[in-house]
Amino acid sequence: QVQLVESGGGLVQPGGSLRLSCAASGSIFSINAMGWYRQAPGKERELVAAITSGGRTIYADSVKGRSTISRDNAKNTVYLQMNSLKPEDTAVYYCAARPYAVITIAPTAYDYWGQGTQVTVSS
Repeated sequence: QVQLVESGGGLVQPGGSLRLSCAASGSIFSINAMGWYRQAPGKERELVAAITSGGRTIYADSVKGRSTISRDNAKNTVYLQMNSLKPEDTAVYYCAARPYAVITIAPTAYDYWGQGTQVTVSS
């Protein structure tokens, strides 16, 4: 089994920045692609960004240019740096992981999930 623990969420003003972290533990050898999803009230869970162990990335159009996903394989940790935050970025952000190197958008393709961390963008 793999455990994912997110941290770094909180309340931030519009235009501000946050860095989310997701630490993986357990059977980490079974992890390749890792991603960040978010879910706002009344909306479906959507991909924000994902990255393979080799460093290939994909971003949602809504965050492209404002966010950067990265990972430290030695620390089994993936990060999401978010800048120029907007109120519409408000959501619970979830870390996800899967054994395969292929990045996919569908949340059903990910086997492991964290508990989520709340990000609220408001003045």
